[in-house]
Formats: sequence, structure tokens, C-alpha cells
Amino acid sequence: MKFKQLELTQEESWFKRTVTSPRTRKTALAIVIGAVVGFTFFYITEGRLMESIPGREIMKSLLVGGFFGFFITNSPCARGRC
Repeated sequence: MKFKQLELTQEESWFKRTVTSPRTRKTALAIVIGAVVGFTFFYITEGRLMESIPGREIMKSLLVGGFFGFFITNSPCARGRC
């Protein structure tokens, strides 16, 4: 009988595996794109009418857009679990 030698490699830390995973990169990219789209939508619809855009309104539009980007990549249907 021949036996193969078992090769054990030490895993990286949980944090490093999570940060460098392709899914995390895809989610981060979707959040950034969603935030940019959210701000662009706000600027086109209401921002041009205002002389000065309040920072609170900018943050709201960035957060809503970022949330939609996060939701689109992490929803159950995005993972094939509909």
C-alpha cells in the first residue's frame, strides 16, 4: 500500500481572508458605485436648483446609494437563493 503525505498549510487570519476575498471586493465596488449614482441622481433632480447644497443632503444621498449597492450584491436573489 502507498500512502500520500498529508500537506497541512496554516490558514491566514479571518480578517485577512475576508478583506481579500473577491466577494468583499465586489461588494465594496458596488457600494462605491451606488453612492456615486445616488449623489448624481440627487444632483440632477434637486442639486441644481439649490445655490448651496447642504452637507446633510449629500450624505443622505451617498448613504442611500451605497445601501442600494450593498443590497444588490448581498441580497438572497444575488446569491441564487430566491
